Amino acid sequence: MARYELDDDGVVVIIGSGAGGGTLANELAQRGVEVVLLEAGKHLTAEDFVNDEWGGYEMLSWLDKRTASGSWRVAKDHPTAPSWHCKVVGGTSVHWSACCYRFIEDDFRARTVYGDIPGTTLIDWPLTLAEIEPWYDRAEAKMGVTGTNGLPPLPPNNNYKVMRAGAAALGLTVSTGRHAINSIPYDGRPATIQDGFTITGDKVGSRWSTLNVEIPRGLATGKLELRPESRAVRIEHDAAGKASAVVYVDAAGVTHRQKARAVVLAGNCVETPRLLLHSASARFPNGLANGWGHVGRHYLRHIVQTVWSLFDKPVNMHRGELMAGLVTDYVRHDPSRGFAGGYLIELNSMGLPTTAAFLDPGWWGRDFVSVIEQYRNMAGIFMTGEDMPQADNRVTLTDELDAYGVPVANIHYDDHPNDLKMRSHGYKSLTAIHKAAGAKRSIEAPSYPASHNLGSCRMAQRAEDGVVDGYGRAFEVPNLFIADGSNFASGGAANPTLTIVALAMRQAEFMAEQMAAGAL
Repeated sequence: MARYELDDDGVVVIIGSGAGGGTLANELAQRGVEVVLLEAGKHLTAEDFVNDEWGGYEMLSWLDKRTASGSWRVAKDHPTAPSWHCKVVGGTSVHWSACCYRFIEDDFRARTVYGDIPGTTLIDWPLTLAEIEPWYDRAEAKMGVTGTNGLPPLPPNNNYKVMRAGAAALGLTVSTGRHAINSIPYDGRPATIQDGFTITGDKVGSRWSTLNVEIPRGLATGKLELRPESRAVRIEHDAAGKASAVVYVDAAGVTHRQKARAVVLAGNCVETPRLLLHSASARFPNGLANGWGHVGRHYLRHIVQTVWSLFDKPVNMHRGELMAGLVTDYVRHDPSRGFAGGYLIELNSMGLPTTAAFLDPGWWGRDFVSVIEQYRNMAGIFMTGEDMPQADNRVTLTDELDAYGVPVANIHYDDHPNDLKMRSHGYKSLTAIHKAAGAKRSIEAPSYPASHNLGSCRMAQRAEDGVVDGYGRAFEVPNLFIADGSNFASGGAANPTLTIVALAMRQAEFMAEQMAAGAL
């Protein structure tokens, strides 16, 4: 791979190698742009992965302490780990379930469609579905999304068959959905062997990730240098207010300063605003690119709720691809339901240890044991819905410092009344599907720390309303970009990764054009 000097100010420095950062790094490298990719985690290979949920969690996760506040139950159940993502080359794309759903048109016009909902900070996106559709097409082809480009859907497992039976009985639309997991060999990757453990690292290579697709291809261009175990701690700027360098600490604890032509943050929705807030200076006293006070605000995590149900016969939900099931009937905004926005219903499954840990934290005793003993007869289904942006749902810095001297992040999140109404509606829908399939008992599980982290550095039409423009470029720092879910203007209902990848591809073209024109 390429090697660049620390004083080379002609490189683009990208912080984070997940779906956004890893894709952007490859796309820029393919266009001849010189890139340094900093990743806080290790560079693992298929040989390192384990078919063990807890072992995989420890190996892949960002385990640094965070704190929580607010009314959400996660703050009580997981006070030092209120959100979750990975710290590894490839980021959370190494773990993800590979669900690839597009936003619908109304998702880009949330303020216009939903109106003025008290207590929210809704805005419309600074781009439309029509503008992003060509990039959705390219992202689906890149990722090998089932149900597109002639690729067949994933085969059903038993958990899906339960979902299908219940949904069909209720007249709902059900399928195995669209996933960036090969149902047949594609793009040099084999077909899935239906091994649900791939969420702890894909040994087979059938699942798209930046670890096994984007980063190797970027390295092959000779224009990309990957630096794993390199923890970014500060972004510096020059006298003109342009980003000029990234300070990071390597695996040996040595601090380095990499100069940059442009800087891109792609560290997920907690670490991206955390780094901006920590990079305060005399010019940016409230944090880099935070003149309007939006960095860290409007944090979204989706309304992600699960129902686990017990049946008379074995389901063995852990076998096969874990989330290959989809019901779309509730995704569109329908005010008659009593709330704004919509939600998707998807398949869900966890192994026995994780199910026991997250079924209902704190639940114990004979009744709990009787449920866990019936694990093989258990089926799982969950909703992912649009939560409302609120100014005080935010990431801030505490007074406690981590090992690198960076303040620990606090995540504050209060449920909006609209969120509670949607959650209640969703629980009823999930339970009804399983009941129609013959469930003898259903359990509504509380929220997990693992969710879809979005919106903490949102894009907007105007600087007064957000942090970045429609290309992810900071309004106040013209060579600073964001390429992760924190730039979402609103959450929609769909799993966000496909949109993150599409936006990163679009961003790469924009950045390359700006560089060629001498504007960046």
